[in-house]
Amino acid sequence: MKLRPITALILAALAGPVAGEDLMQVYREAQRNDPSLAAARASWTATQERVPQARSALLPNVSAGGTAYLNDGRTDFTGGNIPVTANSYSNAGLTISASQPLYRRQNQLAYDQAQRLVEQADYTLAVAQQDLILRVAVVYFDVLLAEVNIELAEAQKAAVSEQLAQAKRNFEVGVATITDTNEAQARFDTIVAQEIAARNDLDNRRTALRAIIGRMPGALKKLGPAFEPELPTPNVLETWLDRALTENLNVRIAGYNVDVASLEIERARAGHLPTVDLVAGAGVTWGTGSLASDFNFNSRDARIGVAVNVPLYQGGFVESRVREAIALQDSARQVLETARRNAIFNAQNGFTGVNSAAASVTAFKQALRSAETALASNKLGQEVGVRTNLDVLNVTQSVFQTRRDLADAYFKYLIAVLRLKAASGTLSELDLEDINRRLGG
Repeated sequence: MKLRPITALILAALAGPVAGEDLMQVYREAQRNDPSLAAARASWTATQERVPQARSALLPNVSAGGTAYLNDGRTDFTGGNIPVTANSYSNAGLTISASQPLYRRQNQLAYDQAQRLVEQADYTLAVAQQDLILRVAVVYFDVLLAEVNIELAEAQKAAVSEQLAQAKRNFEVGVATITDTNEAQARFDTIVAQEIAARNDLDNRRTALRAIIGRMPGALKKLGPAFEPELPTPNVLETWLDRALTENLNVRIAGYNVDVASLEIERARAGHLPTVDLVAGAGVTWGTGSLASDFNFNSRDARIGVAVNVPLYQGGFVESRVREAIALQDSARQVLETARRNAIFNAQNGFTGVNSAAASVTAFKQALRSAETALASNKLGQEVGVRTNLDVLNVTQSVFQTRRDLADAYFKYLIAVLRLKAASGTLSELDLEDINRRLGG
């Protein structure tokens, strides 16, 4: 079997046909159909209402009410000459009252908390968007790698099939033993089983992508011609760790939780403080009489003033709330510390992953060249009788395994780049678009 050079290999194993859905098309569809992102958007929308709800406690509160009665009274005394008395009348009234908080420390702190929660919601939604980018990219490349496995299994099966046919011919003419034929047959049967497993794996990967976009994907665009992986800029671990500590989205979210918890302590302590409200009211009543009178009447009144409420004793409720809020603040601080450590861990893994994957690409390129050279030498050696059919089969296996490893290294590099940027809080659609430009090239 004539081997293709490295450039042809990359184009065949990775590039494939240009037609198909590219990475950004799949991502856009995932944005429309992924239930996790839809839930995050709905949660973000709901959180926006926290501010107007909290602000309402700082604004005037106005209410109105009214009453209307129709009364029919009758008194009947039995015995003697006492007459029966009857009295029917109606009365009604309207009232309006208003209050404006002048000093309510708890309400002001609740408003500050609501503002923090709304700001936090932006980062929470951004985390969901970053998570979708990573999930789409991982599953997309999982599908491509599964397709590469099938393509290489088919090519390997064809190569081993040729070796099997050659071994049978050599055995028939007496220049090889039955052992060569049996070894080639065993290797061929193994590859058939591997191909079946690879096709099943592809089905599973495509099903995973369907769970994100809501339908079974069509053909996907593969990577374009081989490219040289770029190392992180700057290629200094400490820089990325510092970015992760300050810009990682989960760290920012945890920081907002600490702020909210601190405000909750102040809010609990404010339970000891007095409240001052400006209050006003007006009312009007009228009627056609009463039980004691048949005269029509009409009255009105208006009032305005300041209401002060000073809490004296609440059964220890405020002190308990303060202790609870302090404990929750400590919990929030520990969660923040966990988020920082996770950010450092993910940044270091991402940084190492990018450098390691880039080095792997270079190493597997060279390994593939060496494996191709070794295979060509073994095939020539078999022709002159210094190499056996098993030698050729083993080197052929090495060539195809290296091809698969090279494809996997490319995919791991691209995912590592995305993970590093996610750890540093900078992952965006632009990064996905940059990878997408490498598709179908």
